[in-house]
Amino acid sequence: MNGKKLLYIETFGCQMNDRDSEIMRQLLAKAYEPTDVIGAADAIIVNTCSIRDKAEQKAYSLLGALRKRKRDKPDLIIAATGCVAQQEGARMLSRMPHVDLVVGPQNIYQLPELFDKARQFRQGIVATEMARSFHIPPFLPSLQQGNPHKRFVTIMQGCNNFCTYCIVPYTRGREISRKPEDILAEITHLAAGGVKEVTLLGQNVNSYGNDHPVGSRTSFASLLRRVTEIKGLERVRFTTSNPKDLSEELMQCFTDLAKLCPHFHLPVQSGSNAILQRMNRKYTIEHYLDRVAKLRGCCPEIALTTDIIVGFPDETEQDFQATMALIEKVRYHSAFSFKYSNRPPAKSCQFADSVGREEKERRLAVLQALQQQITLERNREYLGRRLELMVEGESRAAEGQWSGRSVTNHIVNFESQVALVPGQLVQAVIREACLHSLRGELSM
Repeated sequence: MNGKKLLYIETFGCQMNDRDSEIMRQLLAKAYEPTDVIGAADAIIVNTCSIRDKAEQKAYSLLGALRKRKRDKPDLIIAATGCVAQQEGARMLSRMPHVDLVVGPQNIYQLPELFDKARQFRQGIVATEMARSFHIPPFLPSLQQGNPHKRFVTIMQGCNNFCTYCIVPYTRGREISRKPEDILAEITHLAAGGVKEVTLLGQNVNSYGNDHPVGSRTSFASLLRRVTEIKGLERVRFTTSNPKDLSEELMQCFTDLAKLCPHFHLPVQSGSNAILQRMNRKYTIEHYLDRVAKLRGCCPEIALTTDIIVGFPDETEQDFQATMALIEKVRYHSAFSFKYSNRPPAKSCQFADSVGREEKERRLAVLQALQQQITLERNREYLGRRLELMVEGESRAAEGQWSGRSVTNHIVNFESQVALVPGQLVQAVIREACLHSLRGELSM
């Protein structure tokens, strides 16, 4: 242990939070060893998410449960980070006085200094200031945590779109793009260390570089091309995209770049133009369907996934049926779907929530049943096909059971009597299609 204390991090929410948790481990690595046992920890970070009410409530529940642990171990440092911390600030300390630190996403890079202050002064500290000129620091190469063969790489943070239901611009700030040379240096370092797959992260990667000076901007498509040239990388993915910013240049990358995985997460949110306008999404269904057609023209094998909100204020039955029709037309490989809920301070909180809870639940159930049917039908399209898989690891279900991931982001389970290595590429013929996975037979 080298005299180091133990750090436990619980992460809620999106891939951006997963990457932020990795960064926090790196920042605190000189003083803390990571642990998976919360009861053994000398410091606990709860990295919160407020995009969905359920994730926020889970975070508060965990923070509340830590009150007794703090009483039993007064020297324990408890930090709340992420979007709920940014949103609540000092109010969180009033509600949870046993919490030592409340730290917003832009302030996590100050964690070593903030931990020192928390130990010294033993009183609640709030760090939620956001600066328009905020600079994302260069990568931290000293420590690698998590899956050894694939990593998330943040290329930008924040959002300028102000969709009426979304709090990201308020919790993560305006769009800030990292310098392309910093991103490329980080990925080159990861690839040299054995990483085979990277996922480029941003709230809207399609607008990467728009905040840089006009004469020195690098488009997201140009960045993708440079990333795929890095030696040692096998696969490149990205998320998330706003349809209004999806360029012809980016779609062409799916034709040109062999390392770019043919999987695209393209949130639609609603199939109704009236609701899209009320959401301030800045595109129409006609524009969205045009993008889908062009994507499939560039890459017929592309797997499309999406996000959908049901029960948005003023969503009529006709609006909901328009969403159902869109699902039938696009036939997504999978979809994340949610009931609308108010997320202060998003603008939609000012709208009359005209759709009742039971009706939201009914619509969500109907939509999910349709999507599950389509997902299963989509998965059956792979029966008999030979897919390249990147090994994820050995399954705990039974000896000799392994799982891998296809370029279309499907999990494939298979048997192997030979020990495999995560990140290794293998071939498998698909023999069975389930709702959430495929089952294959290794083809050596």
